Amino acid sequence: MALVAAAAAPPFLAEVVALIATGAVIAYVGTRFGIMPIVSFLITGAVLGPHALGVVHDEALIESAAELGVVLLLFTIGIEFSLEKLARIKRLILIGGGLQVALVVLLVTGLLSALGVPWRAGVFTGCLVALSSTAIVMKLLMERGGMNSTEGQAALGILIFQDLAVVAMVLLVPMLGGMGGGATDIGLALVKAAGIVVLVIVAARRVMPRILEAVARTCSQEIFLLTVVSICLGTAWLTSLAGVSLSLGAFLAGLVVSESRFSHMAFGEILPLQILFSALFFVSVGLLLDVGFLVANPLPVLGVIAAVLVIKTLGASAGLLAMKYPVVPALGSAVILAQVGEFSFVLERAGREAGLFPAGIRDGGPETFIAATVALMIGSPLLYRGAEWLQTRGGRGPEADAGPTEATAGEDLRDHVIVAGFGTAGRELARELTRRGTPLLVVTLSPDGAHEAERLGFPVLRGNYTRQHELELAAVRQARLFVVADDEFETAERAVAAARTLNPALPILVATPSAGHAPALDDRGATDVVVAEHEGLVGVLGRALALTGAPGEEVHEAESRLRDAVRTAVRERGAAGTTISVGKPVSLSAAERASRRCSHTADAREVTSRTHGCETCLELDWDWVHLRICLTCGYVGCCDSSRGRHATKHYHAEGHPLVKSLEPEDAWVWCYDDRTFL
Repeated sequence: MALVAAAAAPPFLAEVVALIATGAVIAYVGTRFGIMPIVSFLITGAVLGPHALGVVHDEALIESAAELGVVLLLFTIGIEFSLEKLARIKRLILIGGGLQVALVVLLVTGLLSALGVPWRAGVFTGCLVALSSTAIVMKLLMERGGMNSTEGQAALGILIFQDLAVVAMVLLVPMLGGMGGGATDIGLALVKAAGIVVLVIVAARRVMPRILEAVARTCSQEIFLLTVVSICLGTAWLTSLAGVSLSLGAFLAGLVVSESRFSHMAFGEILPLQILFSALFFVSVGLLLDVGFLVANPLPVLGVIAAVLVIKTLGASAGLLAMKYPVVPALGSAVILAQVGEFSFVLERAGREAGLFPAGIRDGGPETFIAATVALMIGSPLLYRGAEWLQTRGGRGPEADAGPTEATAGEDLRDHVIVAGFGTAGRELARELTRRGTPLLVVTLSPDGAHEAERLGFPVLRGNYTRQHELELAAVRQARLFVVADDEFETAERAVAAARTLNPALPILVATPSAGHAPALDDRGATDVVVAEHEGLVGVLGRALALTGAPGEEVHEAESRLRDAVRTAVRERGAAGTTISVGKPVSLSAAERASRRCSHTADAREVTSRTHGCETCLELDWDWVHLRICLTCGYVGCCDSSRGRHATKHYHAEGHPLVKSLEPEDAWVWCYDDRTFL
């Protein structure tokens, strides 16, 4: 019985499975009718929620996952942005956002006061209405490519100010409810929030690029992903301590990462998590909708929806017009922001505890507000289409505050060659392509490989070429050839599958170390497979040039040049990478041997190097980058940034766990079994 109990599924799992599976089905059906996935997820929550089928009972769990979804969504948006772009829209944030919030609060308060509602309840309701959904608007802008449009930049600036204004609104609610607090508290909170923002920006400039560079050098996707998630959640948590919303904190964390050269790699690593949890966010919003209340009270809900649309459109457009924005872009931005935000739900609950209710109505007021808010969120894609219609009818305004967009490494490339991996094969191929004037892009995860490619003048995208996001950044749909020069079969297999999915007609050349891998690579979609053990580096180069359309004579000349270069490299092997003295003794230090991190230190012994370089690379006439020595048998192998990665392969073949770096500036030992440094 104990075993059965231990194997039982957690009680919330059935609800999560129901939400995800139903959301996928409804989203699939919705796409057949042109309905955006966001709307499908909102409908999923309404259908499965406690007010309809009642499948979901643990709403707190779903809300927690949804909050994480908002954090990850805003983090990825921040990565695609930058501090430079943020500086360009500072007037939008401070003036446009400030005017929008102030005007909406004044309009709502004035309208409700005319209807006999006390001013305190009017101001509270105005705060609820003034906020827009950062998650939904940003998701729509990303999916429709509108982030850098005039309307998108204006919407982003106003949303950032709204998130800052939440700090003051949270402190204002108890004051409006007569529960204490004062202007001094609000001022101190805003100063503290501003200090956190400044601290984050300083970290973005001074600290974070160095941290990501160091982590990327481990060539471990697991460590890099954990680091990126830690930055995202940690920054959001720190900013929340100052009263700043989690969404703004996550956006700032994304800005921190955007200053690093590894921002595209970070985006690709975290994107799958962002998609999953942001979907749960939209589902959680749908859970709030009481369909029965909506059916029983359609007129009050429709009246609130109409009032919100008019007031928010007037408030946002008036604020932008005051900044000399053209009419059409100002109106388009206002329409995009004309729904109510997710944080309004939190503010509404805080108001209820302080004795405040939307429009001062205790019975039915909160229910009407929630129904209207969810309905507006569901209708957000329609509002966005309305903004697009305004653009087509009235023309776009100038990109005055947006400034030029930042190009990615693969942007504007067409009919180019993507070189995935920058070992010996990738380097020689890039040189020949450059000599022939063929456009190319190097994609690599290795910091050392990226540095070398940049030093040689090749365009570089730091990222994982097995992921569709990075391949899209590399413009794989417009490429003429995709060359995978990676010795790891599993990596090459995933890269081929991802590229073939995005571009079914793309010629794909793979260099593999073993003939046994060729059938599987063919099945994945590789059009040409070169077996290194048979054809070698010269064969890879010749086949790649032939696939780009190079005449046979030029291919033969290039192959001859490479053969000469290989012979020279063999004679001058010392220039290939780190070299060491033969017979050099190496052992663990006393501190390393006493370390409790590793359970294998007793097995290490003093060893001596048998060769001046990587033993296997010397046999194959390959280059290497850094050297490692096995503390069990003395085998000298190359690092994971090298083409062969023979130190790691030696561990997998022999099971010897401890390896020591032979770099002059390094003093570490790595245990493969315990996954730790000594």
